[in-house]
Amino acid sequence: MDWFSRISLGFSITEALKFLVLILGLLNLKNVECRKARILNTFEYSAISCRAHSASIEEFGGIGDGNKLNTKAFQEAVNHLSQYASDGGAQLVVPAGKWLTGSFNLTSHFTLFLHKDAVLLASQDINAWPVVDPLPSYGHGRDTSGGRYISLIFGTNLTDVVITGDNGTIDGQGALWWQQFHKKKLKYTRPYLIEIMHSDNIQISNLTLLNSPTWNIHPVYSSNILIQGITILAPVTSPNTDGINPDSCTNTRIEDIYIVSGDDCIAVKSGWDEYGINYGMPTKQLLIRRLTCISPYSAAIALGSEMSGGIEDVRAQEITAINTESGVRIKTGVGRGGYVKDIYVKGMNLHTMKWVFWMTGNYGSHADNHYDPHALPEIKRINYRDVVAENVSMAARLEGISGDPFTGICISNATIGLAKKAKKYPWTCTDIEGITTGVVPPPCNLLPDQGLEKLGMCDFPSDSLAIDTIELQRCSYSMNSLM
Repeated sequence: MDWFSRISLGFSITEALKFLVLILGLLNLKNVECRKARILNTFEYSAISCRAHSASIEEFGGIGDGNKLNTKAFQEAVNHLSQYASDGGAQLVVPAGKWLTGSFNLTSHFTLFLHKDAVLLASQDINAWPVVDPLPSYGHGRDTSGGRYISLIFGTNLTDVVITGDNGTIDGQGALWWQQFHKKKLKYTRPYLIEIMHSDNIQISNLTLLNSPTWNIHPVYSSNILIQGITILAPVTSPNTDGINPDSCTNTRIEDIYIVSGDDCIAVKSGWDEYGINYGMPTKQLLIRRLTCISPYSAAIALGSEMSGGIEDVRAQEITAINTESGVRIKTGVGRGGYVKDIYVKGMNLHTMKWVFWMTGNYGSHADNHYDPHALPEIKRINYRDVVAENVSMAARLEGISGDPFTGICISNATIGLAKKAKKYPWTCTDIEGITTGVVPPPCNLLPDQGLEKLGMCDFPSDSLAIDTIELQRCSYSMNSLM
């Protein structure tokens, strides 16, 4: 019986049409729900490489209940996926949940992706953390003279590695480590959250890092590194919780970063005393932009103090610091050797600072007593321009080394508003040489004013760094297609 016949059995045409509209509406709603399901099972992100294969940590026995230890599951997953390195690479997806784990190693042509509601929880069983040798450019651990606990996420001799997510979280659960550090009960140096060594083409992006035992992100002896869209949070009194520390690295881009920490938000390094001098691997071609930092006892950007392999061609712009000890600080001392040169800082917006400009030539903290007292650092061609600061205790503390002055300092277009209880003398300058223009309050005599006609001094280089030209791919995956 067709639907026209049904009308003759008691339905009016109007009722029949309403019935059809209802049926069509229900069918459309079902289609919408199906489309929603497909959308919820699909995720996209930008990366240096997309992968041909994908799997979930759950397929390797992972359980995200916050209690089960998943170290074995993570390492087995990475080891299994490494077979696809020459076949388009592979991706490991960490779904929503709390995933307790110890340290695990990454592999090449690999992506670790964290769902927005995924939390990696670092194990607090200190005795279960493997110990590795000190870095060769340091000679010693930073907390103790011996080795160091391996980082939570670690990789060495890798290429094409992506650690990313939809703002997923890595929680170092550092309180236990901080307590043991203060009590001097640690046998080895505390672990970092992420460390990549001797590697090339690395991306770390779109993640939140919490409560690291010590440094958060540490690329070392590596090149072509992209770090972007990272939030790092730790108590401002937590010990040595540096945000991002590029160390003996070439061609690095750090951008769109928000950090609250107990130490330098970004610390640029290249080895420690005689060990760094002998290793001889500088950090160079570093781009930092759109950084927001809160660190009451440290710097927004620090250069050193471990700079014995050299630091050169650092370009920082659009830097915001709030309630932070200093803007950009150079830390070095007798015995460091090495150099810091060709540094360019443009566009700092600073609020409630102890110092805007700080250079220290008397920084101690040596690896051991075997450093060379004749190894003097070379600090030159340090450029700052377009700086606005408010509620500042002191404009600058610039202290070179007697017989080894810091030279080529250039400051242009800097307006510094002093706090009500600011120091009587806003500038302290010893053993330095340089020039300024358009700087308020007037600088010290060792930085003579060149006049407003020279306001364009201290500018960025006109060329672009290679890392700034990298093009990201748009990667799309369906959870239903995971292996």
